[in-house]
Amino acid sequence: MRRFVSLLVALMVATAGVPMFTPGGTGITATFAAQAKAKKKNKKKAPGRSEKKKAKASRKEAKAAIVPLLSTHGAQATNKLLQLTLPRHMVNQTVNYKALTVYFNRTLRIPNCVAYELTNTMVAMADAPTAERRKNHKFHADPAVAGCPDWSDYRKSGYTRGHMAPAMDMRGDKLTMAQCFLMTNMCPQEQKLNNDHWRVLEEKIHRWAKRDARLMVFTGPIVGRQPAHIGPNHDIAVPDAFFKILYAPGQQRAIAFIYANKPCPGSWRNYATTIDEVERRTGIDFLTALPAATQNSLERMCNPAEWE
Repeated sequence: MRRFVSLLVALMVATAGVPMFTPGGTGITATFAAQAKAKKKNKKKAPGRSEKKKAKASRKEAKAAIVPLLSTHGAQATNKLLQLTLPRHMVNQTVNYKALTVYFNRTLRIPNCVAYELTNTMVAMADAPTAERRKNHKFHADPAVAGCPDWSDYRKSGYTRGHMAPAMDMRGDKLTMAQCFLMTNMCPQEQKLNNDHWRVLEEKIHRWAKRDARLMVFTGPIVGRQPAHIGPNHDIAVPDAFFKILYAPGQQRAIAFIYANKPCPGSWRNYATTIDEVERRTGIDFLTALPAATQNSLERMCNPAEWE
């Protein structure tokens, strides 16, 4: 009798927490089936799995987008109003994207200048609800351009990847938006300048193009004789300052701006200057397709009130 009681106690301990079989499917078989079903369901809905799939698909799409970028040439190459002349000593590779012409310096690993035409149609497309969203585009190197940095070369440098042709002007078309995120369009730019004061000027230009119908825009760095450098190999030049040149052919007016590569508080008017001054500091000759008399007249203009 004692032996039977001991066996019964041992059996009860071994099966503790497991319901005994009862009719109606509420016993051991039903419990194990429910546990197996729940385990399978949880496996399908593993935390983060769908997010990883989406991220992987996004990376594949971004890489695939690079293929047509390099073989696409735009009308910028034939726009005579965007013509300029670089000094002979300046290292340069001219790259014509769909909406941008980039004059890239493989030695400095930044552009000498980026030129494009901004029209009121482009502005309307960029401001439309269906326009491209910045968060859907990533920085990429252009492997067809010698010396083009990788996006990761700016990491921990203390500088942002500063667009010369801003994304806000290129949002109307997926290809032009993707191309403006190529590293050929970037310079090391102080964060406060990039996110605040420089951006204010870009927003002004965006509105001016809407008002004036057409603007020729030239943007680029002003590099000192002994610039600082960033990157894993310390070979990406940090500009001392940046310039923007605007020419409105319909109104026959022009203006230029120079911002030091640091916070530049105050009104955009404080940084207005002449094209002549930009040419003096860069060595680049702008608006070279125009008659000499017209070119000389435009290069001396600096009247911010005309651009209000």
